[in-house]
Amino acid sequence: MSLPAPFDRLRLPVIGSPLFIVSGPELVIAQCKAGIIGSFPALNARPSGVLDEWLHQITEELAAHNRDNPDRPAAPYAVNQIVHKSNNRLEEDMEVCAKWQVPLTITSLGAREDINNAVHAWGGIVLHDVITDRFARKAIEKGADGLIPVAAGAGGHAGTLSPFALMQEIREWFDGLIALSGSIACGRSILAAQAMGADFAYIGTPWIATKEARAVDGYKNAIVEGRADDIVYSNLFTGVHGNYLRPSIVAAGLDPDNLPESDPSAMNFGSGGNTEAKAWKDIWGSGQGIGAVKAVESVADRVDRLEVEYNQARTELAAKARMTLA
Repeated sequence: MSLPAPFDRLRLPVIGSPLFIVSGPELVIAQCKAGIIGSFPALNARPSGVLDEWLHQITEELAAHNRDNPDRPAAPYAVNQIVHKSNNRLEEDMEVCAKWQVPLTITSLGAREDINNAVHAWGGIVLHDVITDRFARKAIEKGADGLIPVAAGAGGHAGTLSPFALMQEIREWFDGLIALSGSIACGRSILAAQAMGADFAYIGTPWIATKEARAVDGYKNAIVEGRADDIVYSNLFTGVHGNYLRPSIVAAGLDPDNLPESDPSAMNFGSGGNTEAKAWKDIWGSGQGIGAVKAVESVADRVDRLEVEYNQARTELAAKARMTLA
């Protein structure tokens, strides 16, 4: 579908997904200046009053960039809201986002009509993340503008369905905005997401290993050194199933191959907790696409790399199509 303004001016069809603890204004600003949508969880701004400071900083720095670079304006940014009942900051954070008229809101862990209406009242767009077609239908029924299908292999709280199956089922009935999530870490995968019907690739893990990310060096290096088989899927740490780095689980004194199941009613997204080790501080989230991340580098360099890979993949695909038609 044709993308609404200002999402039609992106350098690449990419949304940098919100990373708990890791995403701050430095990362978001760098992503937007590089031409992709940057985002962060509202809960990263602590205490709650810091959210207003972050949105002021992001708004001012992106406006200054646009004044100085009218030929390559910054991409818009997004704020992620956890709408689960455990988030006692939601109402306050939404008021701050209304003040700054956040252009894109990403909602997680429950679709709510009142939240969607509030965002629409200030002219914003809502994307809701889902792990099944059933949840996707509920989100659109409650007024979300678009969807983020979180497929198998995505970092953090992820689903188990193949992106091929999930995209096929959703696109049978929905023609709105879709950002596909699940092991997307290189330019070729961005093109593959588009081929499956997505408007955007939703990329998270590669941004952890950037200079602007608020991750400790050990976490960044673990992303660089890791491979897909270093990812463990468990609900122990927050009550919701997610993907985590095996070395961080071992470092916490746990056996990654014999983790107990957690009680989902014990959900804890702020401090990470059904064990003494805290997700995402001690137990590090990661998607299965980490094998594509070879070094810690700046956001600008990573976006440059993705663009080269994406354009090369498009060229190769066009060449194969010509050969087929010849």
